[in-house]
Parts: sequence; C-alpha cells; structure tokens
Amino acid sequence: MRGSLGAISWCYEQLLCGESSSYRQLLSTRLGRVVTTKEPLPGFTEALVRLAHLVQQVFDEVAKEHDLTPQQAQLLCLLIDGPVGMTELSRALNLEKSSLTGLVDRAGKRGLVARTRDAHDRRACRIVLTREGERLGGQAHDRTTARLEALAGELPQEHRDLLAAAIGGILAEHASRAGAQPRGSRVGAEVKP
Repeated sequence: MRGSLGAISWCYEQLLCGESSSYRQLLSTRLGRVVTTKEPLPGFTEALVRLAHLVQQVFDEVAKEHDLTPQQAQLLCLLIDGPVGMTELSRALNLEKSSLTGLVDRAGKRGLVARTRDAHDRRACRIVLTREGERLGGQAHDRTTARLEALAGELPQEHRDLLAAAIGGILAEHASRAGAQPRGSRVGAEVKP
C-alpha cells in the first residue's frame, strides 16, 4: 500500500497524464466518498488560487458578522499572540507602510488597537490589542478557525496533516527567500512548518 505522499504523487501524475477518472476513483476511495463532479479537477496552481479565494471569502464573511473589514479581522488575528511591530505587520499583511498606517489608525479609532513604544527601539512602535480588540479578535479568530476546519471536515486526519505540512513548507520557503521569519500559527498569520 502506498503512503499518503506516494498516493498523492501518484494522483498528481495521473492528473497530469489526463487519467482523471483514475484520479477521481482513488480520491473517492481515500476520502471515503464518491466525487460526483464531471468538471475536470483543477491543476495545482488553480487549486491553490481557488483555495486562497475560499479562505478570503471566509475572512470576509466572519469579518462582516463582527462588523469588521476583512483587513481589520486579519490585523486582529495577527495581534492575538501579542504586540507586533509595524514592519512585521506590513510584511504579514502585504501592505505598504501608508496603507498599514491607515488600517491601524482606523482600528485605533474604533478602540481595537493601540500603539506602544518598542522597548528596544524608542523610534519604533508596536501595535497591541485593546480589551475590545482582544474580544473581537478572539471571536473572529475562533469563528474563522471553525469555518476553515469545517471545510476540511471530511478529509482524513492523515491528509489534513499532509496538507498542513505541505502548506507550512511553502510558507517557510517563501519566508526564507523573502528574508522574513514565519510568524505563529494563528489564522491570518504565516504558519510554522
């Protein structure tokens, strides 16, 4: 019997060779259910893009439920583990400094975050959650996590672990190329492999 990685590699090879019916049959067997779509299965890049859109949709829906913008929800989730500097936030949220400053200013006006001086560099500041920010950030994080977990609810744990390891490896490789350190494992943050 093939290991999970071998089975997934075989599935991908079958997909590349155009034998998608064999791929669907193996996938159905591995998932314990029948895949009924007649649409061709997406390639790797398309699957990642579609997954990214789905994750963003979850963020959008959860943010709306908590009267937040998706960017505010992501900011609050990034700050759950403690204060973060503006440079690190800019990298994690992929925002220019001026856009991040506006985001932090708007979240500050709502009483969700505050600026504190960096103990090691008096010229820099760190962003910290207020009590209201902790409350809303915790709720948004928990709701987002629950929805994302539900999306993969039918996948066997070994596949979930394999997917998490693969994504973690991609993120770690990206961080090392960008010269950044991966951040914790909170929703909206880069994950450690």
